[in-house]
Amino acid sequence: MNHATDLPEAGLGARYGGSFTVGDHSARHLRRVLRAYLMAWQMPELIDAAGLALTELVANVVRHVPGRRCSLLMLRQPEGVRVELTDACPSPPLSTAVDELAEGGRGLLITEAVTDRWGWQPLADGRPGKTVWFECDAKART
Repeated sequence: MNHATDLPEAGLGARYGGSFTVGDHSARHLRRVLRAYLMAWQMPELIDAAGLALTELVANVVRHVPGRRCSLLMLRQPEGVRVELTDACPSPPLSTAVDELAEGGRGLLITEAVTDRWGWQPLADGRPGKTVWFECDAKART
């Protein structure tokens, strides 16, 4: 079974994680996994925002991390979902002023715009690397 794209239909737990070497089309497959979990967790309203933010974080790994290795962790939270992407590149994610004619540099601005919170932290165990994360809150149900 391909653990990135073939998911069991029922019984999805409160977390999903895996380590991957990502490429140009990996974000599409990881969005499918995220979508399956958000549907199972009854948070379909988060699919677009969380999917876009995940795409941006994966794109940053593809562009900036030697070897393109990362670990993904999706966590169901009482208020929504938290997604973490960990890589071995010690450089912090940069959110800089964007030249409107530049081809890149908008990923973190997009992530900030579509999520409720995002941030990053260096790995705590002394290894080089960082975890970039975001959270999307489910809207109150009436």
